[in-house]
Amino acid sequence: MHTSARKRCTFFSCYWLVSLFLNGCADNEVYTASPVDRAIAVTFIIAEPVNMPGSLETIAQTEGAKEIEIRPRVGGILLKRLYAEGMAVEAGQPLFLIDPEPFQNVLAEAQAGLLEQNVRVMRARSEESRQRQLLDANFVSQRAYDASKADLAVAEAALQAAKVRVQQAELNLSYTTVKAPAHGVTGRSLVSVGTLVSANNSLLTTLTQLSPIWVRFSFSDSEVARLGGHLNDKNVHSVTMVLPDGSEYSQTGKINFAASKIDPLLGTQQLRATFDNTGQQILPGQFVRIRITAGESRQVYLVPQVAVLTSDLNRYVYVINKNNEVIQRPVIAGDWIGKDWVILDGLHAGDKVVVDNLIKLMPGKIVDPQLRAIPPS
Repeated sequence: MHTSARKRCTFFSCYWLVSLFLNGCADNEVYTASPVDRAIAVTFIIAEPVNMPGSLETIAQTEGAKEIEIRPRVGGILLKRLYAEGMAVEAGQPLFLIDPEPFQNVLAEAQAGLLEQNVRVMRARSEESRQRQLLDANFVSQRAYDASKADLAVAEAALQAAKVRVQQAELNLSYTTVKAPAHGVTGRSLVSVGTLVSANNSLLTTLTQLSPIWVRFSFSDSEVARLGGHLNDKNVHSVTMVLPDGSEYSQTGKINFAASKIDPLLGTQQLRATFDNTGQQILPGQFVRIRITAGESRQVYLVPQVAVLTSDLNRYVYVINKNNEVIQRPVIAGDWIGKDWVILDGLHAGDKVVVDNLIKLMPGKIVDPQLRAIPPS
């Protein structure tokens, strides 16, 4: 029995020694792991300078090239709406009908007055001719002839006035059909049928021309100065519209208005661009972004937005050195172009800029770098 206890003690002692040996081996393996196993896998791009003019991007709002208020030119009872609300109409297309009967009566009266005045002219002309013959035969005085000649002139002037009254009556009658002054998209009717509308006052609806579409925007005085001063259609090289979903509008724009001074209240220069909108993809009132390029070309670097980080002091990127260590490099960033920051200063040609796993990095950290693959075109 004593021998059996000794054997059990020997067995447990050996087991304990073997366990210590194995644990020591395992600890030694962790401790001697290679630096590559501890490196953080990152992707990088190689900084390459590009020549490009200065660029600015800002929020903007669209508006119709023509936004027309439709008002009647004569007053009366509104009888009919002749268009479908919200639909496109052509120039000259009828929109509303105002009761024409009062204007038809005025026209008939003016036409009757014209006939009457024609008769008076004929009679005055005949009398003037007769008085001339009598004067030639010395049967009437010069004074009598002059009176008949004056009567003819008065009658002819009255005839011209009668013609004008007929023309005005015809014009007013035509105004009872309110027509679209231009091609565009109609708004909702603002006056109900049966309402008494007044000339040049009652707003019936609005008409908006969608193509071209205009976009209003502005830049601060410091931004304007950065691009070389007063912006206009001569020194702005390109105008791009970025839609609310982040995509670029297929048509490029042109500056069609540039304020000649900085607004003293807002400290901005107001601008407007025009874009073709034949497909009516853009509607007035939309908020979009406008990106312009202007000024002289300069060397800059394009870096993905995700790679540019911000501290309390500045913006920076992580750059990989020859020892595969990351270095925090302060940079001066300009504006966005698509998904990239324009880096104005702080980078050099050939720098390896980290573009992912940034949250795991800190200065001096060892990384396992991989060059970012260029997606197939």
